[in-house]
Amino acid sequence: WFKMKDLAAQHGIQALSSNYTLYGDMSNRVVSILRDFAPDIEVYSIDESFLRVESVVRHYGGGVAMGQLMRERIQQWTGLPVCAGLGPTKTLAKLANHLAKKNPEFNGVCDLHVLSKPERLQWMSQTDVGEVWGVGRRIALRLQAMGVHTVLDLRRQSPKHMQAQFGVVMERTCNELRGVSCLELEDVAPPKQQIMSSRSFGTPVITLSELREAVASYVAKAAEKLRQQSSVAAAVQVFVQTNRFKANDPQYNAGLLVPLIDPSSDTLALTRAAIFGLDVIYKPGYQYKKAGVMLTMLSSQAVRQETLFDDPAARTRSARLMAALDTVNRTYGRNTLRTGVCGT
Repeated sequence: WFKMKDLAAQHGIQALSSNYTLYGDMSNRVVSILRDFAPDIEVYSIDESFLRVESVVRHYGGGVAMGQLMRERIQQWTGLPVCAGLGPTKTLAKLANHLAKKNPEFNGVCDLHVLSKPERLQWMSQTDVGEVWGVGRRIALRLQAMGVHTVLDLRRQSPKHMQAQFGVVMERTCNELRGVSCLELEDVAPPKQQIMSSRSFGTPVITLSELREAVASYVAKAAEKLRQQSSVAAAVQVFVQTNRFKANDPQYNAGLLVPLIDPSSDTLALTRAAIFGLDVIYKPGYQYKKAGVMLTMLSSQAVRQETLFDDPAARTRSARLMAALDTVNRTYGRNTLRTGVCGT
C-alpha cells in the first residue's frame, strides 16, 4: 500500500483496515443461522460450511427452495450475500457452489440433483479443472499436461490411475466427482496446532509498558481460542518488529520462544511467559510497528502430562477462574474482564 499512496491520492482510492474480530463475529452469526436449517454442520472455514440436508430438505420444498431461503435469511439478518451449492458429495457440492456463484442463471443456488445428467456433464465440460476442490495451481498444471483440462476430463479419469500419479486424495476426488462419497462430514474442526495473535500499531510504539499492554491483550485473545478447542500450550513465542518500510529508521526485529514448565491454557500463566520474553527482547530507542504472540507445542487438555510437583487444587482454581473469565466475556463482551497488565 505504501508504494501505491501517490496513485491512491491521484485517483481517490481509500484503504480500509482489516477487522478480524468483526469477520469472526459475522462468521459465527452465519453459522448460527445455518444450524437452524440442519443440525449436522461442518464449519470448514470462516466463510464456508457443509451441511447434511437429505433428511430435512423435503420440508423446504426441495434443495433450491431451501438454498434460497438460506440466502434470504442470511442477507436479511447479517447483510451478507452468500451462495449455496447442493450435491451428493462434498466435492460436487463445492462445484455446485462455484457454478451458483459464477453463473447468474442459477440465482445464487445450484442443486445438481435437479439437473439432468447431460446438463451436469455439460457444466463440468465448461469448468476448468483448477476449480475442483483440492486441485491447486501446480496439480492443475500437471493435469493439463496430461490432457485433463476440465472437470469432466478429470471425472472420466481412472481413479486408480490418478491415485498412482497424485496419491489417494486425487483418487477420492475422482470418485466424489462420480457421485461416490468419500469425505465424511466433520462435525468438529480439527484443533489448531498453533494459535497466533498479532497486530500492527496505528502509530509507532516506543515504551516497554505500551508493548506489555499490547502483548498481554494478544495473549488473552489467543488463550481464549486455546481453551475453546480444549488444548494446552507448552510454549509461548513473543516477537516485536520495527517498520521495515521506513529504511531510514533504525531497524530491529526479535523473537523469543519461552517454554512452560507445565503446559497450560491459563491466561495468567501464558501472560507471565509472554511478558518475560518481551522483557528479554525489548530494546529501547526503537519505534516498534508490530508485536505478537504465538501459542505453540499444543496438546489436548484431556491427555496432558502431569509433572512431579503437580498441585491439583491450584489447577482446579485455575480452571474455575478461566471458566468464569470466558463466561463473563461471552456474556458482556470481550475484555469486560482482563488481566491488569492489559491496561485500562
